[in-house]
Amino acid sequence: MLDNLNSRRQEEERIRKEGRLPPGQALTQKFPVLHYGPIPKFNPATWDLKVFGEVEEEARWTWDEFNDLPRTKLEMDIHCVTRWSKFDTVWEGVSLKTLVDEGFIKPKPEANYLLQHAEYGFTVNVPLEVAYADNFLLATHFDGEPLTPDHGYPLRAVVGHIPGRDELEDPYFWKGAKWLRGLEFRAEDKLGFWEQAGYHNRANVWDEERFARGGW
Repeated sequence: MLDNLNSRRQEEERIRKEGRLPPGQALTQKFPVLHYGPIPKFNPATWDLKVFGEVEEEARWTWDEFNDLPRTKLEMDIHCVTRWSKFDTVWEGVSLKTLVDEGFIKPKPEANYLLQHAEYGFTVNVPLEVAYADNFLLATHFDGEPLTPDHGYPLRAVVGHIPGRDELEDPYFWKGAKWLRGLEFRAEDKLGFWEQAGYHNRANVWDEERFARGGW
């Protein structure tokens, strides 16, 4: 156990020297499970993902149809507001920006925000510039395997930090909803579940925006 602790500390120090460890965070070599409410059951025959709001035409994909959409792989560091960070994580799924660029989704000009709708009425809000960025993904796989139920199977949004891409906004990990079921394009922002509970609306990891002290 002592060897493992020393190994973790050495790895954390290496990451810190590379400038990849945000303030107030600590490296974890595990993948902690944190969410509000029970884990929903998944039925591929009835599951769907809906796109609605400020779009030219609403869309709905079944599970099979969603898996036929263009695929993307993404490697990034993820940072939880509860102060753990996990590095070099590999995700696979669908890029929202790709869906827009290739015409699968056609937002109206007045669309500025994305409200993620998950099971049990849970919601997460982000500006579209975050949702369209290279570090935001609608993920079905983690580390080469399908997501586990406790990490959002079958579909979750993920957002993190791509080393060397400092121009990208880096929100805390809660800004990607588990068990995703809907994407609502909005003209005006609407606070999500945790933001209504007092968490910061912008949630930038480098500025330690954990709790509300103003928003965007």
